[in-house]
Amino acid sequence: MPGLVVFGRRWAIGSDDFVLPGAFELLVRLVWWMGILALYAVHKGQFNCPGGGLLHSYLLVLLVLLASIICALSALVYISMQGTISNPGPRKSLPKLLYTRLFLYLPEFVWAVVGAVWVSDSSVRCEKTVINAIVGTVIASWVIIIFTIIGVVIVFDPLGGKKTFYLTDSVNRNLESSQSGQLLYNVKNTATRVWEKRIRLLCCCIVQDDDHRVAFTSIAELFRAYFSDTDLVPSDIAAGLILLHQEQDKMESCPKEPEEVLCHSPSSLATDDLDVELENAAHYMLFAAAAYGWPYYIYTNPLTALCKLNGDCCGNRPTDSDITGSARHNFHFGSILKITGLQYRDFIHISFHNKIYEIPFFVALDHKKEAIVVAVRGTLSFEDILTDLSADCEDLTLEDVLENGFVHKGITQAANYIYRKLINDGILNQAFTIAPEYKLVIVGHSLGGGTASILAIMLRNSFPTLRCYAFSPPGGLLSKSLADYTKHFIVSVIVGKDLVARLSMPNMEDLKRRIVRIVANCNKPKYRILLRGCWYEVFGGDPENFPTELDGRSQDALTQPLLAEESLMVHRSPSYSALEDESHLHSPPQYPHLYLPGKIIHIVEESSSRRLCSSDSKYTARWSNEAVFSSILISPKMITDHMPDVVLKALNSLSQEHGSCISC
Repeated sequence: MPGLVVFGRRWAIGSDDFVLPGAFELLVRLVWWMGILALYAVHKGQFNCPGGGLLHSYLLVLLVLLASIICALSALVYISMQGTISNPGPRKSLPKLLYTRLFLYLPEFVWAVVGAVWVSDSSVRCEKTVINAIVGTVIASWVIIIFTIIGVVIVFDPLGGKKTFYLTDSVNRNLESSQSGQLLYNVKNTATRVWEKRIRLLCCCIVQDDDHRVAFTSIAELFRAYFSDTDLVPSDIAAGLILLHQEQDKMESCPKEPEEVLCHSPSSLATDDLDVELENAAHYMLFAAAAYGWPYYIYTNPLTALCKLNGDCCGNRPTDSDITGSARHNFHFGSILKITGLQYRDFIHISFHNKIYEIPFFVALDHKKEAIVVAVRGTLSFEDILTDLSADCEDLTLEDVLENGFVHKGITQAANYIYRKLINDGILNQAFTIAPEYKLVIVGHSLGGGTASILAIMLRNSFPTLRCYAFSPPGGLLSKSLADYTKHFIVSVIVGKDLVARLSMPNMEDLKRRIVRIVANCNKPKYRILLRGCWYEVFGGDPENFPTELDGRSQDALTQPLLAEESLMVHRSPSYSALEDESHLHSPPQYPHLYLPGKIIHIVEESSSRRLCSSDSKYTARWSNEAVFSSILISPKMITDHMPDVVLKALNSLSQEHGSCISC
């Protein structure tokens, strides 16, 4: 629902968000009140000790204060349970109850101070049980007060005052077009500055230069543009994701039409080609995973990795001059050796240098496949995250490519950095001098997969036989013309419901619209959605059949938003829309549709022994197309399916299965 408006500003919490925290506090307060009541009943008439009179008054007032708080909390929880996400009408009295509850914090704070003073008074000579009970009461009071302050800080919206001003008053104000446009321009700039401050705070531990400042502004604009047109609180988004996941599971459980099954049946030639590419992908995924260095090696070998790496570091090593670009032999290089199984002499260049738009990579000789492998590391640092989030589009200008298109800005700059190192520093010349008959293969996972794809496009003219294997690359990477161009030399490998492979600004906009639609039209209260959703995610079961206002509507009617759905969207004034439309009239859209690179192999887990993770899984693979990844799928595995160890496990399973079939 729209954010709660109290004290003249909007907060990042809804009026139906007080059920679960309020019920928990109510339980604590009830136990506390009964404990104090039992203490008072047991010691009634026995307050003759020094300081006992004050203790008697303290307990009586505390009982009355706790009873008042319990009543206020009960009313608050009850009212918060009423209505639905998009129907806050039954909860219209909640702000008054909230004011009452917050007002009770004042006497509670005063009484917590009085209790602390009484406990610290050395002249008090009452029973130890009573003193300990008062100490516990004082501690409980301060803990609740501190957690309340933390909660207020969390739900504070820096833009709440401006948003409330715009949402509630702008319709009734008769402003001139220029005044309205200036007002909304100021709101937009304020929102950008707020997001920029948040990003700077998150990245306070890294050295910041001009590139970082430009990236901060670009990313802040992205977040501002994405969140500016909705009035959802975080719990609404969580409820929407839960509903989408269950709706998606219900659709997947429906039997497919025969025509749909037949269209996925590959030809014999395509199957043979797929088997070859899967075998190659399983081999080169080791290089892509090795680029992560010691974090990946320790993650996959938690018990023995440190011992192996320490023992290896104590052995004899060649001098640094044997590996160009390696500042020193460290755990990263030792891990790369362990994962790939290569020798020291097989490495041409290793770079651990990491800044925004500059990511680590290594160049090695793969004698098994007779290839010079360039392996690019994926996201592993704050700098890499900033590179990922620099999602503006820019032109990729290349000679002899018929249709240049748009590419992901941050990843393209990372590819440019590696391209300059490979060509200008003579790294590839050195590699081909050693092994002139070898072919060039570029690999990477996640951010590394996207960077490897764009790097392959840049090197394609110079190395016509080049091949690229992009494992779980970002979805919003290449325009349609470039994606089609790369089908001749790039293979993308996607596992399951990988989130990153479906990430693009159009897909995120689609997800936002789906969340708004399903949340606005669900007829169940939010607390029921969240509780049932948590049970479903942890323990499984059948998806909940939440009835919605969408049920029974005609297909034509479904194309029009409902009133509840419109209430969750921030309506911009005509002048503001006109200003934006005019500024972009003769320029391409800021976030056009971008696609995965090359031909796509989609690996799906057919069966597993457990819900969230499985040690006994069966995978199937097939050629797919970019349309399959045009929507973000909600699943507990949307993150784990992206992990490099899961991708490697799936590829190894398919490769071993193919090998056993050949032997049979």
